[in-house]
Amino acid sequence: MSYKETIGTKENPLVLKTPPLSSEYTMHVDEKDGKQVLVCTVGKTVLLYDINCLDDLHQMLKKQGDWVELGSADEQKPAKVGTVEAWGRSESNPVGGWYGLKKGLRGRFGMYIPPLMEHLGLAEVTHQKQGNAMKAK
Repeated sequence: MSYKETIGTKENPLVLKTPPLSSEYTMHVDEKDGKQVLVCTVGKTVLLYDINCLDDLHQMLKKQGDWVELGSADEQKPAKVGTVEAWGRSESNPVGGWYGLKKGLRGRFGMYIPPLMEHLGLAEVTHQKQGNAMKAK
């Protein structure tokens, strides 16, 4: 699926909120090394994610058929087993590892990708102070 128009551009990015609704960040599609990537900007920090994560995570959630805990964690910290974060860095996912593309900033997949998927109508996300989860729509 082409998400470019829906997600936005560098000049006109999509503004989202983290699952607890406590912080805003932006997301847009850009090109890096000839491939489309998701560019997530949190304050002055810029994270890059493989755009294929949207379809791949949607398929995984459909297969699970139930709520999956988000479990967001920085790259340097281990991800809780069975969470979206753990799946986003697992050797058993479709890309065989990290969907995050910027070494040192490859984590937080479970924080920034779920709200985008909710915006795109691909998933439902809970919005508690902590312990949030998502499931496929």
